Amino acid sequence: MFVDEVRIFVHSGRGGDGVCSFRREKYVPRGGPDGGDGGDGGNVMVVASGRLTTLLDLRYQQHYEAKPGNPGEGSNRHGRTAPDVIIHVPVGTVITDEATGETLADLTADGQSQVVARGGRGGRGNANFATSTNRIPTRTEPGTPGEERWLHLELKLLADVGLVGFPNAGKSTLIAAISAARPKIADYPFTTLTPNLGVVSWGEDRSFVVADIPGLIEGAHEGKGLGVQFLRHIERTSFLLHLVDISEWAAEDPVVSYEVMRKELAAYDPSLKSRPSAVVGTKLDIRGDEQRLDRLRTYCKRHRLRFFPISAVTREGLGALISFVGKQVDTLRAPCATTS
Repeated sequence: MFVDEVRIFVHSGRGGDGVCSFRREKYVPRGGPDGGDGGDGGNVMVVASGRLTTLLDLRYQQHYEAKPGNPGEGSNRHGRTAPDVIIHVPVGTVITDEATGETLADLTADGQSQVVARGGRGGRGNANFATSTNRIPTRTEPGTPGEERWLHLELKLLADVGLVGFPNAGKSTLIAAISAARPKIADYPFTTLTPNLGVVSWGEDRSFVVADIPGLIEGAHEGKGLGVQFLRHIERTSFLLHLVDISEWAAEDPVVSYEVMRKELAAYDPSLKSRPSAVVGTKLDIRGDEQRLDRLRTYCKRHRLRFFPISAVTREGLGALISFVGKQVDTLRAPCATTS
């Protein structure tokens, strides 16, 4: 099951108390305070793992609590610090504090971590308060409490290119043809119920990642169909491919399909209107009398949109599309490489 949104409760450990103790040893003429400090409470940490692809495990375990630190002991022995609780999540997870709405972390790299609930600090024992004028202090400090909060975790897939289109536009067929991804493919709407990622190789030792985003229909931003539950996954993509069915059996006019698609994306996130993109006419092998193909090509030419007619089945036009997208992705990556 693909789960990309959960809420969890985290509670870090309380710090151990400092202890009041005095040294009493045979043959030692002068004793004194020797109360040790308490240990720190355990933190709760979230760590991104490239091995995970879903937040499913966190749906079944929502509460994470770290242990408290041990109290101090005599003979200046400090209490043991409690171990951290580590929560593993997929790369691309955004962590938000539910109470404040503050984004605590955006884990975009394997191994990246964030402390989401810091453990309490251990209190000081009475040995810390000895002075020249107070040689038998009885003062100690208690450990401080840990943090607790409800968190909202949201997975946003990391991909260079997002495939957007209405059901049966050929998104799954295309990603299967250009990568090693093997999504479910069938001739009925909403075949794909979860996003799929595929790595596309092009040129010499170059590649880019493609995400197949399911569920877009007219009215999706109002909750129709699968709604917008998967559109969050195109927020990180740097380039969009709008897939339009130009086959002779397609129910909708290709130009109308494209315009409705753009309207739905803009209703979800206005910034997507300015995202670099291209139009892909799919199912070229069953285009019929080419009226739909010509209509979409003319529309794209008039609006200065890059247009690629393809057939994922016969692989016609795939070479030109992959080469174009690869160059676009390299261009978009260049500023990031320069700043880093």
